[in-house]
Amino acid sequence: MDSLDDLNRRLLGFARERDWEQFHSPKNLAMALAGEAGELLEHFQWLTEPQSESLDAAKKDQVAQELADILIYLIRLSQRLDVDLVGAAYRKIAINERRYPAAKVRGDARRAEDYRD
Repeated sequence: MDSLDDLNRRLLGFARERDWEQFHSPKNLAMALAGEAGELLEHFQWLTEPQSESLDAAKKDQVAQELADILIYLIRLSQRLDVDLVGAAYRKIAINERRYPAAKVRGDARRAEDYRD
């Protein structure tokens, strides 16, 4: 599997070969990312929890394609904004570990501000 850096280089080359970087502003990429997330949601709309966990092969491939679109736009957006996506993810995990200590929140999915000390 390629690293995010490898994917970024390939995506950047793809866009440059087609002269598409002019369209890949942060605003446009963020909008495209949101649109693809909506397309992903459509695959799960009206499914029960068990159905959503047991997709047939064709549906799973369609979901995989939407996930790929989301990843592609996310990588392009992070490149355009000069954001270290992996570093940002690790920082966010550390923040969430502090906001949601396992001993306090285990089995409870409320938002951090809904917990009382």
